[in-house]
Amino acid sequence: MIESRLTEKSFEVDQRGYYGNYGGAFVPEMLHPNVEELQQKYLALISEESFQKQFRYLLKNYVGRPTPLYYAERLSAKYGGRIYLKREDLCHTGAHKVNNTIGQILLAQRLGKKKIVAETGAGQHGVATATVCALMNLECIVYMGEVDIQRQAPNVARMKMLGAEVRAATCGSKTLKDATNEAMRHWINNPEDTHYIIGSVVGPHPYPDMVARFQSVISEEIRQQLMEQEGRETPDYVMACVGGGSNAAGAFYHYLHTPSVKLVAVEAAGLGVDSGHSAATTALGKPGVLHGSKTILMQTEDGQVVEPYSISAGLDYPGIGPIHAHLFETGRATFLSATDDEVVEAAFELTRLEGIIPALESSHALAVLGRMNFSPEDVVVVNLSGRGDKDMGTYMKKMADS
Repeated sequence: MIESRLTEKSFEVDQRGYYGNYGGAFVPEMLHPNVEELQQKYLALISEESFQKQFRYLLKNYVGRPTPLYYAERLSAKYGGRIYLKREDLCHTGAHKVNNTIGQILLAQRLGKKKIVAETGAGQHGVATATVCALMNLECIVYMGEVDIQRQAPNVARMKMLGAEVRAATCGSKTLKDATNEAMRHWINNPEDTHYIIGSVVGPHPYPDMVARFQSVISEEIRQQLMEQEGRETPDYVMACVGGGSNAAGAFYHYLHTPSVKLVAVEAAGLGVDSGHSAATTALGKPGVLHGSKTILMQTEDGQVVEPYSISAGLDYPGIGPIHAHLFETGRATFLSATDDEVVEAAFELTRLEGIIPALESSHALAVLGRMNFSPEDVVVVNLSGRGDKDMGTYMKKMADS
């Protein structure tokens, strides 16, 4: 009965820019022309043969796709099931983010934009944006929270080396939410010549759908790779970390209407869901408007955004993308959370079992493997969305403290 209801329900964006009850475009009057232009043109532009040819060429020869689907033998032996890692950490720039920035830079060129603005938390989206701007010779400004600039210094250096200007967001918690606020203000003040490359499935329509489409190359490849390795396109589980949720959206995309595939999204519990220092949006949030769309976000009784917290800069966000709010509300995806301590433990475990150092963000998905009770024949895909180079400072501190 549950499966039949799911197959009847759509998990794609509708013509109004909504996923069920969530989405839309809530933007200042000055941005209406930009957003409306994107809404009217993005599907036609990204469907053009010339766009797809250039997009696919760059994904293959610049990004390094397809990324491997690696069978983690020792991890599987510990947790049961047949656990595969989708190795987005092997993308050029070190994370899945570049799939989207390649697509959006090609779109910006076709719209005649000469300047790019972006926000970043962990720095991976900032690096990916700076990378494609260097590639295409476009001016790039990246906003980053002052706290994140300090804890993600290697990525800040990479952005500057690539020619981007990194501007600190010094308000609020000085993290991803605040960087997004500043980037949107910049776009409002420079609407004619600037394209805002949003890094996740957040923001006003069409950004959530557009980013999900560019990231859907992840699940497209998973289908092909599972057929080669398991003789079937569909796993039993797909698991991914969720802040805004771009890597999860990409990993889930081609399985949204396949109810037999269980989708598991893992948020940042921080110091604990009820500690007051968390980013577990679905456990703590309620519907509201954040950064241009209606979604689920952490907020006070009078609607003020609650400051999020996570050891991982990329998940330090008070909301989730509207597609994930819809997946949560409908029950299509299961939302769990992992604490900082669980995440660090999972990162060290993967490193020692498989010789792969993951990003703190990706380690959230790894941290809940022990809760899943897999059967031996279950095929499990964990989206390893980024590598841990940027987090070595945190890992080194943990080693020193232990």
